[in-house]
Amino acid sequence: MKSIALLFAAAAALASCQNNTKETPEKGLDLTGSWRLITGSVITKGVPVVTDYTKNQEMIKILNDDHFAFLKHPTTATPDSTNKFDAGGGKYELKGDKYTEHLDFYGDKKYEHTTYNFTVSLKGDTLIQQGQEAADRSIIEKYVRLK
Repeated sequence: MKSIALLFAAAAALASCQNNTKETPEKGLDLTGSWRLITGSVITKGVPVVTDYTKNQEMIKILNDDHFAFLKHPTTATPDSTNKFDAGGGKYELKGDKYTEHLDFYGDKKYEHTTYNFTVSLKGDTLIQQGQEAADRSIIEKYVRLK
C-alpha cells in the first residue's frame, strides 16, 4: 500500500513539472512578449566580436503575434542628442524554429524593407536567435524574457 501511495505521489510531482517553452501548433515557439538582449555576437568573415549588452547599453525586443520592434540606447547619460538611440521594427513570420524579420521601419533608410532569416530556440526564459545578416556576417543574440 505504501508503494502505491509513493508511486502516486511521484507521478503527481512529475506531472506538476512544466516545460517553460511554449509552442503553438500553427506558429511554433511562443516568442510573444518583451525580451532584453544580454549578449550579441557578430561574426564577420570568420572573426567574432561579442558585445555584452548588460554594460553601458541596453536593448529590448518586443514581439506580439506578427510584429516586432527593438529599442537600443546607452545607459550612460549624455546631455545632448548624441546618445546613439536606435530603433526599428516591422512584421515577422515564425514557422517552427524559422524566424523571419521584415525590417519595415529603421532610422537608416538603406536597411528598410530588407528581410532577415534566423533560427530561434527557447531554453526556459532564454531566447537564442542566430542567422545571416549579410553574405559575410552572421549573428548570435541571446535574450532573456522580461517579467
